[in-house]
Amino acid sequence: MKINVISFPGSNCDHDAFHIGKIRGHQVDFVWHKDNNLINPDLIIIPGGFSYGDYLRCGAIAKFSPIIAEVIKFAKQGGLVMGICNGFQILTEIGLLPGALMMNESLKFICQHQFITSVNRDSVYTKGLTPGKALDIPIAHKEGNYFISNDGLKSLQDKDLIAFRYCNELGEITKESNPNGAIDNIAGILNEDKNVLGMMPHPERAAEDKVISQDGQEIFSSIEKFFT
Repeated sequence: MKINVISFPGSNCDHDAFHIGKIRGHQVDFVWHKDNNLINPDLIIIPGGFSYGDYLRCGAIAKFSPIIAEVIKFAKQGGLVMGICNGFQILTEIGLLPGALMMNESLKFICQHQFITSVNRDSVYTKGLTPGKALDIPIAHKEGNYFISNDGLKSLQDKDLIAFRYCNELGEITKESNPNGAIDNIAGILNEDKNVLGMMPHPERAAEDKVISQDGQEIFSSIEKFFT
């Protein structure tokens, strides 16, 4: 699999995504935000961090980077695009995903292990996952509170576009297991064609034996199965 990792000024998880792709045996290339061309990807990862320092609004300035036009074109042609944390914020800003990421309900930056569960069974990113199974995937964000209008939420639900919800260690989706106030406990969503995923948790931080949780490997394995 060929992976392009998009880097912006302020990206701080681009090397994490690069590392995980490499140790899983894939060809991985960094693509700088000012570049005008992708490097023949099968998958684009827009990583976490603070693109442009989040000085205006998370992801708001990144959408004007030259490479974004190519990312949008790739996605609209059916290419796989995965936005993690700040990458999720960018995907909503550029219109590839609906809704918005607001300040956490607590108004504080949250960095902790967090359980999520997959609630979609027919996307590249979730086909290999067990619905209802709790996955320990770290979070690290201040603006991770996903919001969408009532009509928008109903559309996500009716079209099975909610990829992940926050849950407890038993896989139960409860108010208490929601770390940031996100509507409907949403931790990740898909576009209508289900080739674009945005998620706040960091699977690349839970995908090798050196760290506490390896549950992120299940998400990457699901993507890999699509190409095999």
